[in-house]
Amino acid sequence: MASEQSPLFAKHAAIGEYVPAGPDDKRSPCPMINSLANHGYLPRNGRNVLAHEMKAALAEAGISRALGIIFVNTVYNVHQTKDEKSRAGFFSRLFTTLSDPWTLLSSFGMRRPDQKDKTGRPILDLDQLALPGAVEHDISLTRRDYAQKEGNLMRQDDLVDGLLAASTDRRSITREQLAIFRRHRIETQREENPDLTYGPLQHELGCGEIALILGIFGDGKSAPYEYVKPFLREERLPVQEGWKKRWWWTLGLVEVKIIATKVNSLIGMQVK
Repeated sequence: MASEQSPLFAKHAAIGEYVPAGPDDKRSPCPMINSLANHGYLPRNGRNVLAHEMKAALAEAGISRALGIIFVNTVYNVHQTKDEKSRAGFFSRLFTTLSDPWTLLSSFGMRRPDQKDKTGRPILDLDQLALPGAVEHDISLTRRDYAQKEGNLMRQDDLVDGLLAASTDRRSITREQLAIFRRHRIETQREENPDLTYGPLQHELGCGEIALILGIFGDGKSAPYEYVKPFLREERLPVQEGWKKRWWWTLGLVEVKIIATKVNSLIGMQVK
């Protein structure tokens, strides 16, 4: 009989059924993206993911269509550094922008120029979301930094345990508790990573990371501990614990920004 982590089992698992990633499956630094792959809403092997598959999968988490489009259209850009952009001629840059305005965000893109399927559609492997200096950022909640020996791709159980321990009653985890945990992470990483890259942009993304957890699994102020625990430890959507995705009022950019701004004020640190 095939084990639950075997490629054969995963191949025949129904969409929505949880199967942990196997040794040859690719995964990202993001617990949500990984959870969606583990449930089959994204290709379970994490390879050659199409943009429309990513958008549809994010909707399964209760994320709004608009927010999904912003994320996917950004990361599916061909990655260009600032130096690469500056070397391109003015008219070349202008033509590219007019043809596809999303290329204005190409420094956040994570795709290589040759990454297309047989019909020319852009594709990504999930581990490419670990590309440093794009959407991925230092001082994650569950990963260490790119410059550290553990790298920024694999989940670190001690960080997950530390985050869950922030809950004092094991019934819920609040934005105040998550803000304190992030402040501790910032202080720790400033000491442990001399190559740290963490400015206002990375801080905003980090606060947004907390906002997504609170918005997807809770009410923006807190989330049930029994939902957050399997999500972070197993990278599993907590359906069997009773969670249901938001469907009437999906989680959009404005709500994420409001929650993230509150988290930022609770952290109470000046990040420059």
